[in-house]
Amino acid sequence: MNENKFKLREKDWRNGAIVYQVLVDRFSPSKNLEEKKELYAFPRKLNPWNEVPKPGTFLPEQRYWSHELDFWGGDLKSLSSKINYIKDLGINVLYLNPICESLSNHKYDATDYLEISKEYGTKEDLKDLINTVHNLNMNIMLDGVFNHVGVGNPMFKKALNNEGYRDFFDFNNQYPYGVRLWADAPSLPELNLENESVKHYIYKDEQSVIRSYLKMGVDGWRLDVAFDLGFEILKELRDYARKDKKDVMIVGEIWNYPEKWLKSIDGVMNFTFREITLRLLRGELSPKKAMSMLSDTVSDAGIEPILKCWNLLDNHDVARLKNLLDTTKLQKLAQVLQFTLPGSPNLYYGTELGMDGGNDPMNRAPMRWDLVNEHNETLTWTKKLIHLHNQERALKIGDFIPLYADNLLCFMRVTENVEDTCIVAINPNNKDVSETVLLKDSRLMNFSGFNIILGEVAPLTLLAGLINIKLKPHGYVVFKPKTTADKSYTPYKRV
Repeated sequence: MNENKFKLREKDWRNGAIVYQVLVDRFSPSKNLEEKKELYAFPRKLNPWNEVPKPGTFLPEQRYWSHELDFWGGDLKSLSSKINYIKDLGINVLYLNPICESLSNHKYDATDYLEISKEYGTKEDLKDLINTVHNLNMNIMLDGVFNHVGVGNPMFKKALNNEGYRDFFDFNNQYPYGVRLWADAPSLPELNLENESVKHYIYKDEQSVIRSYLKMGVDGWRLDVAFDLGFEILKELRDYARKDKKDVMIVGEIWNYPEKWLKSIDGVMNFTFREITLRLLRGELSPKKAMSMLSDTVSDAGIEPILKCWNLLDNHDVARLKNLLDTTKLQKLAQVLQFTLPGSPNLYYGTELGMDGGNDPMNRAPMRWDLVNEHNETLTWTKKLIHLHNQERALKIGDFIPLYADNLLCFMRVTENVEDTCIVAINPNNKDVSETVLLKDSRLMNFSGFNIILGEVAPLTLLAGLINIKLKPHGYVVFKPKTTADKSYTPYKRV
């Protein structure tokens, strides 16, 4: 086993980092809301913090849905005031949904990429946040929406009037609105990314959008609908970003099988792992088939980029975890996998508190600060998982070894040090399961014992690589070899 590869992985902040996602408008109430109320004039609407988002109606004149223009008033300064909460959770990377100038609350409709939306603050506020995050030994990433802009974007308005920028877009009288739209959304004209001028504006020039924020101190970008950018443009974008920051993180929202995409960018949001997890826990996949799929995904892509991929269960585009799986036990199993499979756990704000919510916009409710207390069992549980992932070296940067079983899902995470080894097993069934599996690691010693670091399991005994694991219905366990001597003897002294 190559010792150097693990040491190199440890030096790279992108490997196995715990990422915390924040919608700036919904995270923390602004302290100067009265001073900026005019920024929420019609067609926008400012809502009380305790109000929950609801689906709205389409506004033909604006070409937006009304719920896209509902605001709650959070900003960069109010986010900064809560940064210690994020740090104390054990987070490594703060990831912000888009913050550039635009009409909507979600900011996936840029009117000016190079300006901060006024209701969120200023570039100075962003710089202050970047410095605060870095001083706490964390990293910060922004959300980049470079496939399309908003209809209010000055470049698009000029293009409509034949005043320039015409080749920035794909105009065609055969299209319903006369221009190519992302997902045929009336408010989102697509950029013509084949045009060299667009490429220079977005990522090639020294002061391009991507590179100017990296120069400001941002550590990376999550790229919205990265699958729409294609393999070649993504690779070129990543290579230009590396001119300003060698260890920049470029992660893509890609719902496809990861393999080929990971040759173009550093990581993907691992929706493949997410789907396997959810379908396993809903009884749609057997543990054996689920493990085969997980193993194929890792082996096809390679472990190095997989360690940088974001392991998510919920975010702003899908229902929250409590709305995805029926019971707390199943939700916990999903989170055990999220924090132990190779990759970077991606935690959506408020999920650690047990916030619920269906699909957009219900999944984008204001942060429930009233739930932050020592009696919140979901918060206690999530902190335990974060601590486990941060503390266990193998879970953060270790290789992945699938363990084949019929009714349990089992795998190992290993490094060059046997004492780092973590064995993970979950029982997705609603009945007891007892199964013998083969631990494929020659360093593990017979009858030497194990330490349970999460969950519970019947007594464990290893002989000739075989071990029987017995778990209760919807049970889980993470255990490690006991490598230290009780008195003077340990068989691990020379491995």
